[in-house]
Amino acid sequence: MTTTRTPSRHNRMRLLIAATVAAVALPATAATGVALAASPTDNRPAASAPGPRGGPKQTEAMLDAWLQLWNGDYAKAPGIISPDIEVHAALMDGGDGSAIRGPEGMVAWIGELRAAAPDLVFTVEVGPLIDGRYASLRWIATGTYAGGLPGAKAAPGTVVTFTGTDTLRIHGGKFVEYWVNSDSLLLLQQLDAF
Repeated sequence: MTTTRTPSRHNRMRLLIAATVAAVALPATAATGVALAASPTDNRPAASAPGPRGGPKQTEAMLDAWLQLWNGDYAKAPGIISPDIEVHAALMDGGDGSAIRGPEGMVAWIGELRAAAPDLVFTVEVGPLIDGRYASLRWIATGTYAGGLPGAKAAPGTVVTFTGTDTLRIHGGKFVEYWVNSDSLLLLQQLDAF
């Protein structure tokens, strides 16, 4: 005889929180935050030197394209995302973002995240702060919940607003590393997921 085990309430809540954190990771360039300074032992290459192909103006243009990417303009991805990008984020499947690779991987991930709120709009709330090879932004996102998030009791059509911070490392004119922190508690409250 085979017994099917039903997940406990605690385990279901852990899965819901992980899924929400991934959904909230929707963040992107519309943000600001605190720029990271390279540590004395950080030997990774710096962003391009100032000039026609580098410097703060190029970084700002890349961040504008990053925001457009998160707002659904997927054509921006190849111009700003390195094929070797490292993503640091909590994902719906419990992963840490390490499986997301290149422009195609970022577009697929953003598309999955935007499915929960197809009209989601990211805007910059603070920043960007740029320090050499790093750029950081605080963003605010507003959209209409389309339904489908496990455990959420909010009705489709519920307007949600949440914030987060993106930090990106630049090398060779592309984003090569990405960290995201977003306010998943605020989103969970709006989705009535408690």
